[in-house]
Amino acid sequence: MANNRLTRLFQEKKGNLLNVYFTAGFPKLEDTVTILEELEASGADLVEIGMPFSDPLADGPTIQASNQVALENGMSVKKLFQQLAGVREKVTVPIILMGYLNPVLQYGFERFCEEAARVGVDGLILPDLPFAEYEEEYKPVLEKYGLSLIFLITPQTAENRIRQIDALTDSFIYMVSSASTTGGAVQTGDAQQAYFSKVRGMGLKNPLLIGFGIGDKPSFELACQSANGAIIGSAFIKALQQPGELRENVRGFLQSIK
Repeated sequence: MANNRLTRLFQEKKGNLLNVYFTAGFPKLEDTVTILEELEASGADLVEIGMPFSDPLADGPTIQASNQVALENGMSVKKLFQQLAGVREKVTVPIILMGYLNPVLQYGFERFCEEAARVGVDGLILPDLPFAEYEEEYKPVLEKYGLSLIFLITPQTAENRIRQIDALTDSFIYMVSSASTTGGAVQTGDAQQAYFSKVRGMGLKNPLLIGFGIGDKPSFELACQSANGAIIGSAFIKALQQPGELRENVRGFLQSIK
């Protein structure tokens, strides 16, 4: 079981947690650490750094476009680790790397985990890593390097699978708000509320963070009524594209949420 900044955060703070996603190498190649520093300074509780990939599965158009720009800027797994080297001398906020399995396997799974731990990463989100393969092959590697693996659940995830995920997770469960890609609007209908209530009522041991469709203060506060916090991605990517100084754009967006 991982014992890192991520697990300690959830021991210390139980609600209104803000997780902010951004794509490494976007809008400019060397912006990654600047954004990370300003997110911590502006009150983000944890940060999810996207590893750009040419063929994403769950990302909507905004994040897909940021992936493309980052790749054109020259971002890669190797470059990201180079940028994050020494970052723990600057920030203490928990860091999660989010991406797809193919680039990680190309890099070498254990080599990737070793590098991630070395630069101070606390957890990974790899949505296309099969659950069974995680249990059989990858879990010992992640544990060796003190990394949490965060799983996603959706309204279609069966209750027994949610409980399996809860049993194998040691940080939080990423509760996708609806069966869609990132960047849409959070749903507020009866079916959505029934889904949130069902999961909340299961007595899971891990905190829940709601993602997909969270983009402003009202949707953040609405999500926090049903979970321990929320994840914002596409709306923040859009904020990074606004005219003006990068740090001011980050600060202004965070101030609009918290």
